[in-house]
Amino acid sequence: MSEYHNPVLLKESVDALISNESGIYVDCTFGGGGHSREILNRLDQNGKLFSFDQDVDAVRNKIDDNRFELVEQNFRFLKNNLRFRGVKQVDGVLGDLGVSSHQFDTPERGFSTRFDGELDMRMNQNAKLSAKTIINEYEEEDLARVFYDFGELQGSYRLAREVVKARADKQINTIDELKQIFSFIPKMKENKFFAQMFQALRIEANDEMAALKEMLTQCGEVIKPGGRLVIISYHSLEDRLTKRYMKNGMFEGEPERDVFGNWSAPFKPLQSKVIVPTQDEINENPRARSAKMRIAVRNED
Repeated sequence: MSEYHNPVLLKESVDALISNESGIYVDCTFGGGGHSREILNRLDQNGKLFSFDQDVDAVRNKIDDNRFELVEQNFRFLKNNLRFRGVKQVDGVLGDLGVSSHQFDTPERGFSTRFDGELDMRMNQNAKLSAKTIINEYEEEDLARVFYDFGELQGSYRLAREVVKARADKQINTIDELKQIFSFIPKMKENKFFAQMFQALRIEANDEMAALKEMLTQCGEVIKPGGRLVIISYHSLEDRLTKRYMKNGMFEGEPERDVFGNWSAPFKPLQSKVIVPTQDEINENPRARSAKMRIAVRNED
């Protein structure tokens, strides 16, 4: 399990999540099972844990425990899967939104800039849309939107134009072929540039922002009053959505206020400052360096 993924903010996240050792909990991102195992360690024999993962590779990490059930689905289907299992409300939901070490370290999955491999990046290997499809089939304007909205890349139209020009000669199938298109990026900037581009392609391929919004919104229904929502994010787009939803139940705009200036929201943030890993954890697990954790408690209806 540890080789598959080293769970980030493990103790801190599970400490924040568990309020009832006999409760029902959800781990939205099972992966290597690190957070799920720690949750089970904190539950008594009456507790129950449902963990979600759409990646077929995660199934091999399944936990043999009668209190545990692995749901092989995207977490955007949280509410329906719980209802199907006769569960209307749970005591807490945890989501670690990062790409697993296993996904990054498997060249054929196409998540990492460190290896050559197919331009894939699908979390669900049965999904139709891959990074290769995006690069080869999206219109220039749509490519520019993806690069700017999800990678926060400047000059996105120029970048999109370079892709369209290159693919007119031959299909772009691999990571190295994609990198060659942008050989003009200065060496000192290329690591950050490709990290942003790969993030953009991965988010688009997996519809990550829409899935996160759907999951967070459903948490407002499935978490019982007093229950906890704990989200660990790894880039500003995820963190911004999480922060806004925890604050006022919205992703954009401002909530309607009453005559006293108050508004109602499903959650209340439990801390004003975001929680980040210690330097010791970052030294041990460098992939933790960009992690940010937010915690909220479900308000009374």
